[in-house]
Amino acid sequence: MNLWLSFNKAVTLWADRVAIIDGERRFTYRQFERRVANLAARFRELGISKGDRLAILAPNCHEYMEIYYATAVTGIVLVPVNYRLSPDEIVNILSHCGARGLFAHRDFFDLAVELKAKLAGLERLVIIRHQAESDSKSSFLAYDPLVERDTGSWPDLPQVSADDLAQIYYTSGTTGSPKGVMLNHGNVTFNALAVIAELSFNDQDTWLHAAPLFHLADAWAIFALTWVGGQHVFIPYFKPDEALAAFQNERVTMTVLVPTMLNALLHSESVKQFDYSSLRAIMTGGSPIAPEAVKQTVTTFGCEYIQLYGMTETSPFLTLSLPKGDNCELSASAKLDIRSRTGRPYIGAEVKVVRSDGSEVSWDNTEVGEIIARGPTITPGYWKDPETTAQTIKDGWIYTGDLAVVDSQGYINIVDRKKDMIITGGENVYSTEVEHVLHEHPAVAECAVFGIPDNEWGEAIKAAVVLKNGSRPDEQELIDFVHSRLAHYKAPASIDILKELPKTGSGKIAKKQLRERYWQGQRRQVH
Repeated sequence: MNLWLSFNKAVTLWADRVAIIDGERRFTYRQFERRVANLAARFRELGISKGDRLAILAPNCHEYMEIYYATAVTGIVLVPVNYRLSPDEIVNILSHCGARGLFAHRDFFDLAVELKAKLAGLERLVIIRHQAESDSKSSFLAYDPLVERDTGSWPDLPQVSADDLAQIYYTSGTTGSPKGVMLNHGNVTFNALAVIAELSFNDQDTWLHAAPLFHLADAWAIFALTWVGGQHVFIPYFKPDEALAAFQNERVTMTVLVPTMLNALLHSESVKQFDYSSLRAIMTGGSPIAPEAVKQTVTTFGCEYIQLYGMTETSPFLTLSLPKGDNCELSASAKLDIRSRTGRPYIGAEVKVVRSDGSEVSWDNTEVGEIIARGPTITPGYWKDPETTAQTIKDGWIYTGDLAVVDSQGYINIVDRKKDMIITGGENVYSTEVEHVLHEHPAVAECAVFGIPDNEWGEAIKAAVVLKNGSRPDEQELIDFVHSRLAHYKAPASIDILKELPKTGSGKIAKKQLRERYWQGQRRQVH
């Protein structure tokens, strides 16, 4: 089992269908195949072969998709790099994985040249969408001449097995130093097959790549949608109005976003200006979403909403919030409640919520435990980090660090990350519960809840809030709003009203950055 299977089916059955839409550029699957074959041939000329690591630093673009497949079919290990990281962080990643080559978009030309100068092991630099073919001073090659020089046939390809590495994704580093998550061909291929079955992907689907392709939040769709001959639409950087226009202009049927991106769409001043009749589902992944945002999504876009849950380490999916068949008779509000939950286990994923002793929690929607999982999509481990691998994967089960409850039908719902749970006056407070209530206030656009030091209570609850344009509630009004819906000890003791919240490279709210300034010089216990 390897990623050639998905590629080969698409270029065989849908050769003349438009596969890629990237601005004014259009490619059929036949044209896509030739470009991937040519790039695979160039890898050999560049001295990059099976098992070598090749990094890419680029926004969403059709070249990203070509490189994902060209590395896969040649057995080269692709390392997608978060372009929002600092130069030093990127140097550390490229050094740690031992990248022999870097494919960088022209938007990051100066950074790419700097990286090559600093890393002796980085032998090859290729610039995507650069006007010049090469430059001896900067020692780079241009991408287009490589893929447009047609060899007329495929080069000899190595045997690639399910256990061969396909990609290494470096985590965003919100919980410490970035770790290189290894995914093999079996992991990624099985996940793609499961997606097709669970989400009913077909050759009439058009997917919008709006979330960054350096992150598995969206990258999985490259392989799943190609397998069924679907159409890929790319926007380079997430901008709400561009995404909304693409829904209409390219007749997009599906996409996945992190909740902050969906929130930006819902609050865009342009959201009512476009036609969304082609949409059949909008999905979110990466972090929990407020039920109020789910309601707004269904109402605004007139399509299904599906919550996806998983980790980079699980390729990425473990659960999804699709109602089971025997839920069809439920009321609309009950179905919406299911869609607002983290969801039921995915095909191939064995998922449990367990106590500290490893026994499963009661299915009472009350008892909290940690989500653990095993199955064919679980990472073999972290690159050059056996210690962290052993701490995270125990007896074949990956420990996610996510705390959740399970209802009587087996639907899981995350209440918090272990590191984000707040203990105030001996009481456990789950930040997501408070955030969901704040999202119900009509003036709140975004929010984050976290614990800060308190001499009397151990931790006090702090919220950071971004308001919608034109809204001006004061701090006490928001605190009273939470008091009216939750126990008083769960309400924030104080609220900072900010212009924006810090985000990770994948677009998730970075609570660590918000929390750090309050804990400087003090040690916070991770629960």
